Parts: sequence; C-alpha cells; structure tokens
Amino acid sequence: MASAITYLTLGGPEVLTFGDIDTPAPGPGDVAVRIEAAGVNPLDAKLRAGTRPSPPITSPRRIGFDGAGVVTALGADVDGLRVGDAVAIAGATGLYATDVVVAASTLTPRPPQVSAAQAAALGIPSGTAYQTLRSMAVGPSDVVLVHAGSGAVGQFLIQFAVLWGATVIATTSERRAERVRALGATPVAYGEGLADRVRAAAPQGITVAIDAAGTDEALRTSIELVDDRGRIATLVRGGDAAGLGIRAFSGGSPEPLTAQQLALRAEAMPVSLQLIAAGALDVELGPTFALAEAAEAHRALADGVDGKIVLVP
Repeated sequence: MASAITYLTLGGPEVLTFGDIDTPAPGPGDVAVRIEAAGVNPLDAKLRAGTRPSPPITSPRRIGFDGAGVVTALGADVDGLRVGDAVAIAGATGLYATDVVVAASTLTPRPPQVSAAQAAALGIPSGTAYQTLRSMAVGPSDVVLVHAGSGAVGQFLIQFAVLWGATVIATTSERRAERVRALGATPVAYGEGLADRVRAAAPQGITVAIDAAGTDEALRTSIELVDDRGRIATLVRGGDAAGLGIRAFSGGSPEPLTAQQLALRAEAMPVSLQLIAAGALDVELGPTFALAEAAEAHRALADGVDGKIVLVP
C-alpha cells in the first residue's frame, strides 16, 4: 500500500489527512514513480481552502502538482524511460504521496547533479516564470520590473531574465534584498514611494513589469511606469487584468492558458534541470517536512518562509 495526503472538505490545513491509498498498475502511457520529494505551492493551499475555485469534492481529493522520484514500473507504449531512472514531475496531480502513477508526458529525466528536492521545487514556479517571460518576449533590450522578487516565482523570473540579457529591478523586503541582488537584480524596497525608487534604480525606464505579488501597489506602480500595457502581466490578480488592460497568466484569470503557453511551461522543466546541473540556475530550498506533516507545511507556507517548502515521504 502507498500513502498520500487527501482532503474531503475545503478549509484550513487541518482538513489534510495522511492515510493509505490504492495505487493501480500503470496503464498504457503511464509510469509508476516512488516519490522522493514533493513541492508545496501556494496553489495547493488556495485549492485546499477554496479560494481558488475547483469542482465539488465527491471523494477524497489528492493534492500536489510538483515532485521528483524514481521510476518503479512502466506501462505499455512508454519510450525513453527505464525502471530506476531519476525523474522530475510537473503537471501531474496528487504528488503528496509515497507512490504515484502518472502520465509519462509529465516526467523529465533528472540529471544526477540535481537533487530530488531541487527538482520538486521547479514545476509551477519555474514553469510560470519561463512561460511568462517568453510570452512577453523579454530580451536583452528590456528593463524588467519584477514584483515580489524573493518569492519562488520571482526568483526564477529574475534568473531567466538575467540569463536572457535583460536588466532586472525587483521589489523585496530589506531583509531579502541581498538574495535578490545575488540573483542578478537590483533590489528596491516596496512600500510608499515605490515608483520613485524604481525610477531612480532604472533611469532608462521600465519596459516590462510582472506582478508576482498581487498587491494594489504592484499593479498601480506597473501601470504608472510602463507605457505599453501589453507588456504588463499579473500572475496573481488575473480577474482584474481585463479591466486594467494588462495581461494575465493563470492567477485566477478567466482565460485558460493557450496551447502555446502550456507548451512553454512544459519546456521549462528540461531547461531548468539542465541549467541547475550546469550551475547556472539556483533553487532556494526552505524547510523540509515529512509527508505526514503536510498540514504543518501548509501552516508554514501561510506564515511565510524563505525558500521552497518540500515534503519528504
């Protein structure tokens, strides 16, 4: 028997339950994976709490989209993988578990230089950052303003943009300013007078703004500083984007991601893994919790921690 975290009702972290589950044999196109680490994302907590809409719960609901582990069995029609391969998982569901069966298309071989925890920290954050920057056509001529630069998505936004030659200004707390600076961005403290501080840091002007914070200040400052609203995007306040004339990628947006955007998010995983293996991309890991302590992990997420929270079976 495998074990997993499930919930039967929406609510606080206390609704998360650890228990045994049945795991079927992998069917055609599927792969069984022994989970070594599962990433904890804000989206997980929003779905659990009901602040992000989801269908009614009619049976125990699994949780978790990002993970890493080792292949234990292959279904028919699976090529390019073998039992024992280390893999990263993105775009699957129910990864707060000891063992899962997922579509082979959600797996990417994991280089030996990349730990399970690092790989489990990638899926949603790196995919969101990579797709957003590609969709916004960010390149060497751009000066990018990233709101919430020290968060999981913000850190990948900074690093990808810098790798692609852009200049990056990132909002952050004073306590986290050095982390943002180490990733290649100029840190700017959020709060009253933000627009003026950004102008001082980037006198040449801002060409792209990406909101990973979701605050009124972030949206207001972006609109004030960027002339072309088509080069302003929010990852958090999707429901407000159309009224403001800006772009939204997920974050509660009524518009689903396009096929091209989904393809970019999938492309991000192999790119990120290779960059980490080469020492060109850094993953900040935070606290690690046992799988059975998922509720405590969600409480820590709500309280705020530095780095990515990971569950380990």
